[in-house]
Amino acid sequence: MNKIEHIGIAVKDMDASCALYERLLGTACYKKELVESEGVNTAFFRTGENKIELLTATAEESPIARFLEKKGEGIHHIAFDVTDIVSEMARLKAAGFILLNEKPKRGADNKLVCFVHPKGTNGVLVELCQDAG
Repeated sequence: MNKIEHIGIAVKDMDASCALYERLLGTACYKKELVESEGVNTAFFRTGENKIELLTATAEESPIARFLEKKGEGIHHIAFDVTDIVSEMARLKAAGFILLNEKPKRGADNKLVCFVHPKGTNGVLVELCQDAG
């Protein structure tokens, strides 16, 4: 794993949350994107080399909707940049971690992604991210 790629924050109201983070970070959202496969709208902020991703549900059965219902707004996941997501997935699986998908899938911000189950990471949902090219 190369570095922290971003921190994902689940929010109920994207417009209000974007306004809040624009004030907090002193910078505008640089990208909004719908990820239909996950039932989520995203908004990205960059501050220095770091990124924040806001996530809101587009469907009641989406993972973000379930998260918000169970835990409320707040940190949803931490994402790590990787050079070779397939190799990193194999390494983690061999080390006993539970992956939430068998193959990398398309995520927001032109990334290939895979999630690691929080049961094996002290309750933290971990996302692996590789530039899709």
